[in-house]
Formats: sequence, C-alpha cells, structure tokens
Amino acid sequence: MQRLEHLSTIIADLGDIFLFITPVTAVPVIVAVLFFEWNMLLPMISVPVTFFVLGTILRELPRNPRGLRLSTAMCSVALFWLTCAMVSGFPFMIGMHMGFTDAFFEGMAGWTGTAFSMIRSVDTAPHTLLFWRTYMQWIGGIGIIAFMIALASSSGLLSSKIFRTEGRDEPLMPSVIATGRALWKIYGALTFIAISLIMFTGLSLWEAVNLAFSAVSSGGFTLHEGGVLYYNSRALELLLIPIMIAGALPFKLYYQIIENRRLSLFGDEQVKLFFLFVAIGASVVTYDLVFFGNFEVTEAIHQGLFMVVSSLTTTGFQNATLRSWAGVTVLFITLLTFIGGASGSSAGGIKLHRVALAFRTLFWWFRRLFVSGKVLLPFKIEGRVIPRASAELEAAKNMLIIILSVVTIFIATLAVLQFHITTFSLNDIVFEVVSAFSTCGITTGYVTPDMPIISKWIFIAVMWVGRLEVIPVLMLFIAVFKGTD
Repeated sequence: MQRLEHLSTIIADLGDIFLFITPVTAVPVIVAVLFFEWNMLLPMISVPVTFFVLGTILRELPRNPRGLRLSTAMCSVALFWLTCAMVSGFPFMIGMHMGFTDAFFEGMAGWTGTAFSMIRSVDTAPHTLLFWRTYMQWIGGIGIIAFMIALASSSGLLSSKIFRTEGRDEPLMPSVIATGRALWKIYGALTFIAISLIMFTGLSLWEAVNLAFSAVSSGGFTLHEGGVLYYNSRALELLLIPIMIAGALPFKLYYQIIENRRLSLFGDEQVKLFFLFVAIGASVVTYDLVFFGNFEVTEAIHQGLFMVVSSLTTTGFQNATLRSWAGVTVLFITLLTFIGGASGSSAGGIKLHRVALAFRTLFWWFRRLFVSGKVLLPFKIEGRVIPRASAELEAAKNMLIIILSVVTIFIATLAVLQFHITTFSLNDIVFEVVSAFSTCGITTGYVTPDMPIISKWIFIAVMWVGRLEVIPVLMLFIAVFKGTD
C-alpha cells in the first residue's frame, strides 16, 4: 500500500509538469505554418495534446499528505525525462513514418542533448521536424529545469531537490520563482548572443537559430547530414567554440556577474579546471594529430581545439572524422567526454565539480593515513572547512556516483559487444557508449539507423541514465519494484 501511495505521488506530480509544458511544446506548430508544411501540423499537435491529456488525468491521482521527499522528486524527474522522450517521438513516427524504436531514440537524443540521430537523410527532412529536434535540445538543456522550478510551488518539487537530480548540489538562489526567472533571462540572453554571432558568418536566421539552440544547450543537432562541416566555414567553427563554452560553464557564475556587475570568470573552481582541461586537451590532441596523423600544424590546432571543446562541453559538433585518428587520441577524447562540463550548466558528463571533489577527497584520505588518528586534518572546499562527518558523507556520495557511472558504461559496452559489428574496434564501441552516457553525440560511425535494434535500446537507456547521473533512475526502479520506507 505504501509503495502504491508513493508511486501515485510521483505520477501526480508528473501531471502538473505535463500541463505546464503543454504550451511550450506547441511552438513548433508555428514553424510548420511559416514553412507551409501543412502535413506537419498533425504530427506536431500530437505532442502538446498528449501532454495535456496525460497531465489532466495524472494530476487527479491522490498524493502523499506527508509531503514530498527527495526520493519522490528524483523519481518524478526520471520518469518525466523518459515520458517526454517517448511522446516527443510521435512527430517522427507520424510525419516521417519512423519505427517506434528510432522515433523514441530521436526523442531521447533530443531531450538529453545528445547529437546521435536515427534520421537517414537529415537534408531532406521537413523544416518543422528539424526545428523540433533542436528545440527539444534547447528546452532540455537548461530551460526545462526552469520550468520545473517555476512549477515547484504547486507541485512540491523544491528547487534544491530538482537541482540535485542533475548534479546541482545547491540552489542557484534562495527564491524558487527568482531562480526560474533568472535562469530564463540568462539562457535567453546567451541564446540571443549566439544567434547574433552566428549570423555574422553569413548564415540565415533559420540556420543561426537552430545552431545556437544546439550550441548553447550542449546538444549538437544540425540541419544537415554533414554537421558543421557542411558549411565549410572556419570562421563559423571558431565562433562556435566560445558559444559551446558558454553553455558548459555554471549558470550561477553568470548570475553573480550580473548581480555584482563585475567580470570574475576565474573565481570559480570549475571554470579554472575547465580551461585547464581545454589547454591540456588541445595540446595533447594537436601533438597526436601532427605526429601520428601527419597533419599540418595549423589544421591540427584547429581540429584539436574544436574537438576538445566539443567533447568537454559534450556538445557533439564534429569537424573531424575520429576513425581516422590514432586509437590513443580517441581514448583521450573519451576521457574528456566522460568528464564533461560544469555542474549547473547544460553540459553532460560526470561534471567537473565531481572530478575536483574526487581528487580533493583522495588527497585528504591519503594524508590521514600518514598522521596519528588523533590529528584532525580539515577538509576544505573553496576556503570553507567542512565538518568531518559531512565531508565523509559527501565524499562517499560523490565517489558512488562516479563508480556507478563507470559500472553503467562497462555493462552497456559488454551488452553492445554481444551484437558487435566487426568493422568497429573496441575503442570505437567504448567511445560511443561514453559519448551516449555523457549526452555528447560525437561518433566514430557506429551509431546509425542500421545498428542492431538491441543496441539502439541500450543507447536509449544509457542516454537517459547518463543525463540524470544514475541515481534518479535507480530510485525510480527501487520505487517501482521495491517501494520506499
């Protein structure tokens, strides 16, 4: 009975969220009208109608009168992403006659901000569906977090709980409504700036809007089969680098800059670590391309910097063919993709703050091995001394998420290898799985519409689990099969 009560609360909360996002998902209908794609009206209307019907029904379910717990918030978010991906696949099924698996894959790639795609010919796809893909990535990048926070007062989903489900360990600001509004202002401003910069390269407003949506959200979908290489513009690729970086830095930083009216990028540990990894990564990849791939130095720098930024921000844009690179270079890019961007950004991966905390924890643990048990060694984060009990608990949780991430990738890789295509090496498969887990989408060529159907479902699950950092999905399965106390 208690399990049913818990599940009922989770599903009822989903009803509130579905009703809230119904008008938001109706925006692509405007695109269908602008491009006179009347045959796309029904496919696109199916999404807001489905959300409205689901929301109306689900919100009437009984809720737990004792209030919302963190586990309930996590389960709600995990189920929300899964349902959104499934419903968002309807336009591809109705408008392009894609199978359920491929349409579900496309929806999951959209909402998780992954550049993988099951569309066979992007260049001939309807404008409405191409916009729907990048729009999903945009609202799924950080905008959807603002939706759920703004809804918190009616659904009970507290801001701190929502932020924790995506690796955000503290609310951006104390007020739930202020947080939602600030996020939208920051996100909208970054997107507007990105569109303006991209249009300076000569691209149309249509191309600029879609590329900006993908870049700011760390998504990676483009309007053409060849990706960013289709434009054959080095200026565009260079402009996309700062846009990708802007989406992968903590949004709390932008708020603080606006409030203090002072530019202080490097006051945040994650920002310092991010640019350190970019510098090291670009140097290593450039060296490999010159000495292993016989690239010209200028081309090696160009490809190396772009691909390092794209992988570390988990955006998924590509200006290079990874299968032509040395295996050691691909493995290095795999590591950067696994790390990902900053916590509190639109990027995926395990997040820079987890890496920093893991190294600080290991150093703290090893220092304690060489001193007397009576000596108290402080554990400091950003100059603040953390009590030992709290430090050990947070360190353990942090290491648990990293370990679970590695285990997820390991199991998924083994599962994919059971249906292995012999033309792809182990390096390629590992990279693809890590790319899916970190919601990046850079590919060596394995992920295509022709991949085994079992592999497609594995990648769908990996994208879902990776975007939510494992724990919310585990909590959902525990709630469904075991219940909570």
